[in-house]
Amino acid sequence: MSKVPQVHRVYGKNKNTMISDYRYQLEQGSKKYNCPACNKRRLVRYIDLETKEYLPEIYGRCDREASCGYHSNPYQDGYAKAIWKQEQGDNVNFTPSPPVMVKKPIERPVIAYIPVEVLESTLKEIGSSIFIQNLLQNVSFPFEVEDIEKVISLYYLGGVAETGAATFPFIDEKNKIRAIQEKIFDKQNHTNKRIKYHTAWIHSRLTFHTYKNKPLPEWLKAYNKNETKVSCLFGEHLLSRYPHNPVALVEAPKTAIYGALYFGFPESDQDLIWLAVFNLSSLNLRKCKVLENREVYLFPDLSEEGKAFRMWSDKAEVLEKQIPGSRFYTSDLLERLASEQDREEGNDLADYLIKQDWRLFRKQEEAKLPEPQPLISDEIDEALLDMIDEEPLERYNHILNEDWSNTINELESFYSKIDLPQHPIKLNAYSTIQDCENFINTHLKIVKSHNGERLFSPYLNRLQELRGRL
Repeated sequence: MSKVPQVHRVYGKNKNTMISDYRYQLEQGSKKYNCPACNKRRLVRYIDLETKEYLPEIYGRCDREASCGYHSNPYQDGYAKAIWKQEQGDNVNFTPSPPVMVKKPIERPVIAYIPVEVLESTLKEIGSSIFIQNLLQNVSFPFEVEDIEKVISLYYLGGVAETGAATFPFIDEKNKIRAIQEKIFDKQNHTNKRIKYHTAWIHSRLTFHTYKNKPLPEWLKAYNKNETKVSCLFGEHLLSRYPHNPVALVEAPKTAIYGALYFGFPESDQDLIWLAVFNLSSLNLRKCKVLENREVYLFPDLSEEGKAFRMWSDKAEVLEKQIPGSRFYTSDLLERLASEQDREEGNDLADYLIKQDWRLFRKQEEAKLPEPQPLISDEIDEALLDMIDEEPLERYNHILNEDWSNTINELESFYSKIDLPQHPIKLNAYSTIQDCENFINTHLKIVKSHNGERLFSPYLNRLQELRGRL
């Protein structure tokens, strides 16, 4: 009985380029088809070089090799042999069938954590932290020792003796230490950019300085292999301690510390927990999924043309849909009041707070408190103080300062009687409305649900501002 001719390979001169005389080959080019296994349009089909026709749809290879791995080869299931026999005149019946797929187990990378002993070594050096010393002595309105001790204890702040850097540990909800940032500050508690390595990470300092030309500890070898180092929120460990509290989310750990010092520590279920994502681009689902069933208030840094505010506002809408039970609100207080210089410098909430007397943000009980230092304008001072109204910030979304019912009814009546534009509307220098109808409906829903609550006044303001545009 005749055999199917053996298939051989012919190599080019460099022995890396293979020229094959297989009759059935994967099609060249970028054309892709739906994969029978994963249903993604990533299948490269086999083609008959003699007839220039495709083989049955099951024959092909999915280029998602790691996550799918589908490959049905006509030379392995008898198809090629059956076709050859039919062409020789033999009466052969052959029905192609897809290969049995064995799902590859997903290999999840093992995350290595920083040992508690390393964190403890930074806690012992808290006295070296320029940041902490400034809060006690050098800022315009020094804080009480008790408050500084409390914020150190809450966030496990530490220091680095050699540099005077402050350490900000990123500890996850299960109390695993994911990263420890080191940052050197000047006397105004701004990042000291005169120093070359003003911002670093403890694993980098240990790797390239402490253990330079020495064997690395096993934990550090494993940790350096982590694909992502900053893989949780700063202050995330507080979520398990305060399971029902709303969250204030900022970019930098320093800003979260200022938020806690100015607006108070979590003492009841209504008090804010101040957390940080690390930087502008770190607001994502992977980090924020721990905020399930939370109210989250975002305070993005300033930026030119309001890019940071728009980015976080857009992400907030997406995250709210992805995280069950969550509500995200993006504060535009700084955007409405900031100068162009503030935007260019990328100032954040901390840059405004530090110029204020922190006692104005706490409950006032007895004597009149000193006036705050002026900021860029009196308007900003008044706006910040309006937010607190003699109470800590945690109450600003619960106190009804006035009744908005008439204003809401007027706005609702106005918008119901006009034809809304179908094109994007530039509301102001930092905000463009893409979908007017959706914008109006969501904003009306929010102001109705939070009638009179000062935190939500920007939503009412934007509705009024849009009416002026139309």
